[in-house]
Amino acid sequence: MATPPAASPHERAAEALQRATGALATAATARMDQDMAWFRSLSAEDRSWVSMIVQAGIRGFVDWYRLADDQPAPAGGEMVASVFGAAPRALAGVINLQQTVALVRLSIEVVEANVEQLLDPEDAADVRAAVLRYAREIAFATAEVYARAAEVRGAWDARLEALVVDAVLRSDPDETLLSRASALGWAGRGDVAVVLGSVSTERRESDTFDDVRRLARAAGMDALCAVQGDRLVVVLGGVAEARAAAAVVADHFGPGPVVVGPVADGLGSAHVSARAALAAHRAAPGWPDAPRPVRSADLLPERALAGDGHARRHLVEEIYLPITHARGTLIETLSTYFQEGSSIEGTGRALFVHPNTVRYRLRQVTELTGFSPSDPREALTLQMALVLGRLSGRTP
Repeated sequence: MATPPAASPHERAAEALQRATGALATAATARMDQDMAWFRSLSAEDRSWVSMIVQAGIRGFVDWYRLADDQPAPAGGEMVASVFGAAPRALAGVINLQQTVALVRLSIEVVEANVEQLLDPEDAADVRAAVLRYAREIAFATAEVYARAAEVRGAWDARLEALVVDAVLRSDPDETLLSRASALGWAGRGDVAVVLGSVSTERRESDTFDDVRRLARAAGMDALCAVQGDRLVVVLGGVAEARAAAAVVADHFGPGPVVVGPVADGLGSAHVSARAALAAHRAAPGWPDAPRPVRSADLLPERALAGDGHARRHLVEEIYLPITHARGTLIETLSTYFQEGSSIEGTGRALFVHPNTVRYRLRQVTELTGFSPSDPREALTLQMALVLGRLSGRTP
């Protein structure tokens, strides 16, 4: 009877590794529990899932090594399927990339530490070289899993961010608005302002968004960005003063006016700021020398002339009526001041009062409205308020 041929060193090593697969996986899990605090803090289900990944990696190596000593390492796609199974996103949600690399390193160490006990000394060197080769491919496959997960998450975040900004612009602050913004990292730090301008054609959209968010964070603000048509829309949170907040990000808009709406009380009221900013951006060509950024309130005359009903009501209710309700002499003094070509002395002569009395009354107008009759731009706003107020027929 013929004697069966003796097994080759490679076959002996493969058989020994096959028998020890369970023991190696158990040893790897024990090492994780001992050396990795984050692994111990996972839920039982997540611990089981991560252990399964390690076991699949060891089993995949043994199967690959068993086939042939010159078998090429599996490609990245095959590695993902065999080691990470059907749920790579679940892994990316349970542990981060750094922790996954630590798992790979630990699995290698466990196999290497047990090579001498499992194999004949003459077979150990070949297995060690194979382990290192396989581990390199595991590392590449791990990076591929996280790169794909990051790509998917990035696309989802971009769509979600666009939905949030669109809801703000459409004045549709439903109950999901804040939760969606929170999922994007919105901290909800105080008041909000909306900034509008053209899109820069010199940079990629994603790069612009990243720079705007980085600058906003450095200034202690939140930022949500979206492009609508040819407009870049930025919603800023944690705003103290609207124009100062907009100035932080203004350089990342394209050419033309950059307009910021009034400060609103939280994201749920951001549509008020958005509405004013949209109207002001449409009317901005009427003031070609406007500063950049410019407040929507500074464009009230242009907005009113362009047919913005909110601007007209604001001019009547927030400027005209406060002046008329305060003192009858204020509205008379302001009207006369404009009729006299903004001359203090001419106004005094027309009203038979001292010029200092005129100055005092005009200061009261400024305190009431926030607009100074002596400033040409602000005087235009006051004059527009007087005209619209008279047309409205609303008197004290």
